[in-house]
Amino acid sequence: MTRRDRLEIIHDILSIIRKHGNSILPTPLLRYSNLSTQNFNRYMSELIEKGLVREVQDENGRRYYTLTDKGFKFLEKYQKIREFIEEFGL
Repeated sequence: MTRRDRLEIIHDILSIIRKHGNSILPTPLLRYSNLSTQNFNRYMSELIEKGLVREVQDENGRRYYTLTDKGFKFLEKYQKIREFIEEFGL
């Protein structure tokens, strides 16, 4: 089993959010992302800081993560990069 690199982890986190209707609670996202709590928190801080993910609260004070336009754009570009790499067998 190979370890995921940083970009793969970011892609996985963003994809999970998108697959859940662009709105997911922190605990399921942590579980699906298969990261330690410490690593998860570090990645989420960075993704929020870089404007790929937004943290929103509902009227009951529950926190959700959603993708920003920039987050959707990252997923789009990442897919193009993957296709490019596969096309050249790298």
